[in-house]
Amino acid sequence: MSHRNQTLGEFIIENQSSFKYTSGELSRLINSIRLAAKVVNYEVNKAGLVDIIGNAGDTNIQGEDQQKLDVYANDTFIKTMTKRNIVCGIASEEEDDFIAINSQDENHQNKYVVLIDPLDGSSNIDVNVSVGTIFSIYRRVTPVGTPVTIADFLQKGNKQVAAGYVVYGTSTMLVYTTGHGVNGFTLNPAIGTFYLSHPDMQFPENGNIYSVNEGNYSHFPKGIKDYIKYCQMEEGDRPYTSRYIGSLVSDFHRNMIKGGIYMYPKSSMAAKGKLRLLYECNPMAFIAEQANGKASDGFTRIMDIEPTELHERVPFICGSKSMVQKAEEFMRNA
Repeated sequence: MSHRNQTLGEFIIENQSSFKYTSGELSRLINSIRLAAKVVNYEVNKAGLVDIIGNAGDTNIQGEDQQKLDVYANDTFIKTMTKRNIVCGIASEEEDDFIAINSQDENHQNKYVVLIDPLDGSSNIDVNVSVGTIFSIYRRVTPVGTPVTIADFLQKGNKQVAAGYVVYGTSTMLVYTTGHGVNGFTLNPAIGTFYLSHPDMQFPENGNIYSVNEGNYSHFPKGIKDYIKYCQMEEGDRPYTSRYIGSLVSDFHRNMIKGGIYMYPKSSMAAKGKLRLLYECNPMAFIAEQANGKASDGFTRIMDIEPTELHERVPFICGSKSMVQKAEEFMRNA
């Protein structure tokens, strides 16, 4: 029986039988993510003391400036999962294309692919704002033992077998789901161990926080503008409180605990939205739904969207169920 202060390792072993496939491979994969997260956490927490903050001088496939910690986190997660011979493929927001693992080894039987945003919100790192890691895990669809293909990564979110995030904040937490609820583990930095601190995490059915970059208000579609006005209207339990950190992991984490809605809609500046379907929206949608929340592009369930490219962007509305439903109502009526 799971209990507070149980270690993440103990929790994984105890709950391994609840996985749909019990080869132990998924458990080892979660463990490798735990290890890489501890390494990245160490670097994030000493960022102000060493030459690890600032621009790395390159841009990623998204056309965004890469921060030094972006590159470090990307390398750390890829090397950790590759060296442990656990996955057959990795796709990262920081890489142009997916990475095939052991593609020349005809005997490898690895079944899982990982999609990862190694350091979400990294542009905030030099001002000491919380950042995070987001990961998504699928079973491959191509035959085991063959090189992975793009088809293994372009799967709908409803095919995920696990997803999670790490938030590097005042305390470091790893939150994840394998389709049996959401659990949060807090790192004790003195001994380097994650302990179960937030069992069975749930979004409150309703909330009073809305998270959106209101600086882009004039560029938003009418439905989103109308919903923001609704949030600000003095009526009943409103006006809601506006809270926007600019780091998806941090905003999502706060809203899941306190109750709220996060929105990054399409706009006249970003016709398809800004957030990536495979690295950000799908894993967060899986976690939200497992925590009694909801995730949508304004009209369609996020996890039902058929991806067509590795770095595809979509509008994203996610959070407490009744709040997302109300935002969808405004979108439909706009």
